[in-house]
Amino acid sequence: MIDRRKFLTTAAAAAAGAGFARTASADVKKAPALAAEKGTFTISLAEWSCHKMIFGKKLDHLDFSKFTKEECGIDAVEYVNQFFKDKADDKAYIAELDKRAKDLGVTQVLIMIDGEGSLGDPDEKKRDQAIKNHHKWVRAAKALGCHSIRVNAHSHGSREEQEKLAADGLSRLTEYGDEMGINIIVENHGGLSSDGSWLSAVMKRVNKPRCGTLPDFGNFRLDKEHEYDRYKGTEELMPFAKGVSAKSYDFNEAGDETTIDFPRMMKIVAAAGYHGRVGIEYEGGRLGEKEGILATKKLLERIRAEQAKG
Repeated sequence: MIDRRKFLTTAAAAAAGAGFARTASADVKKAPALAAEKGTFTISLAEWSCHKMIFGKKLDHLDFSKFTKEECGIDAVEYVNQFFKDKADDKAYIAELDKRAKDLGVTQVLIMIDGEGSLGDPDEKKRDQAIKNHHKWVRAAKALGCHSIRVNAHSHGSREEQEKLAADGLSRLTEYGDEMGINIIVENHGGLSSDGSWLSAVMKRVNKPRCGTLPDFGNFRLDKEHEYDRYKGTEELMPFAKGVSAKSYDFNEAGDETTIDFPRMMKIVAAAGYHGRVGIEYEGGRLGEKEGILATKKLLERIRAEQAKG
């Protein structure tokens, strides 16, 4: 099984956010009225779900919106910068990507950023450079009509030192994001960022409206030997959430995810008052990528229908 952390040559660990009550993102405001009225959620597709197809040249990044809409019946996408890493400042390419999505009526939700340096690097010059490296993705997100970029804030040092360093890098990047109208959101993505209490503390230290979290149901491994309680962690991160990543791996004959209790997770999401996009991120190996995506979608739709009833 491949995931972003194992695939990347740079460590991906997240940290940061805002200690205020979560405000509605631009995407939430675009959510279908039915979902909002019923207090439920809408569904998007994270591009990492298709990484085998894309790396295997079976799916072009420019056609991701088409695949999402026509093959999966989903009307919103979450991009991964690895699949167009040299195109952030390519205005023609970004315009084409935008056109293809809009022609299909597909909402572009966010861009997940990896490989641009550590926003919590102890070396101030490297931290400064990492912040600057992310600026181009903020601009790309703005051009595509996304509401956020998802970042990592890997750091080194003691728990408290990493908290301070991550908060510094995220705070300064958020200031730039605020100028562009783009949120800076952090995923639990390994290391201390997968500790819900630590990442929540970073959120409170940053304390900026445009800095929040992207809770991921699966990324709660602290190191090779230790894993944080995923349900506790999700509950701790949801007050700052501007997106949710519904990680899935495999399903039983009843259509339930076999690693993660999805109904329990979605109760936590609903209890936080979240009504925005829930992004499917399938990382399984038994089912093909399309099959895994559709199985996750079917499960989420079933949960949504149950939530709408009552």
